Amino acid sequence: MTAETIILVFTLAIYLIIIFVFNKARMKYSGGKIGKVINLILVTVSLLFISDYLVFLESYLDSESLNILRSMSRTAGLGFLAYGGAKIADS
Repeated sequence: MTAETIILVFTLAIYLIIIFVFNKARMKYSGGKIGKVINLILVTVSLLFISDYLVFLESYLDSESLNILRSMSRTAGLGFLAYGGAKIADS
């Protein structure tokens, strides 16, 4: 196993734990500000997950397109978190 593979497996485990825990919490705390924050976190983590695992498209895309897609999905995740957090803070 290469170092990159070990890191990908480790981050996959972390992403799955986060998604599992927050999905369980979403079922328990549906509605209200807590429900909105949980949904916000789940969408952000999902976009960051997609960004990290676009590496598997490396054989189909050139490196520049892959970097653009990764940057766009990371920016979308962080932008969603910032906008949603500001909207929740105002309410």
